Amino acid sequence: QVQLGESGGGSVQPGGSLRLSCAASGRNFKRGAMGWFRQVPGKEREFVATGKWSGGHVYYADSVKGRFTISRDDATNTVYLQMNSLKPEDSAVYYCAAGMGLITSSLRIASAYDYWGQGTQVTVSS
Repeated sequence: QVQLGESGGGSVQPGGSLRLSCAASGRNFKRGAMGWFRQVPGKEREFVATGKWSGGHVYYADSVKGRFTISRDDATNTVYLQMNSLKPEDSAVYYCAAGMGLITSSLRIASAYDYWGQGTQVTVSS
């Protein structure tokens, strides 16, 4: 059984930083895609960042490019999201997502991923 366990959310002031972690168990996603989406109440789940890890290719939403960095530790089957220069509009529940066999054009689409974490809250406020 595949499980994705997220950690690292919390509250931070604008301009601050947080690092989210997502540890996968039950399947190794080294040759798959593993990344992050976020959601606020009343809105659809939004793509944040992901990696197609067999080739080491990473992808970011325009809204976070240059501020967020996604990375992966193959030894622990864990993906990280380093979030810097946080803004109030980054506040959301962040979800880890993973899947196998995703084509590049589907990487930013939530429904393309088979496995999801429980979500972790990120609040950016002064």
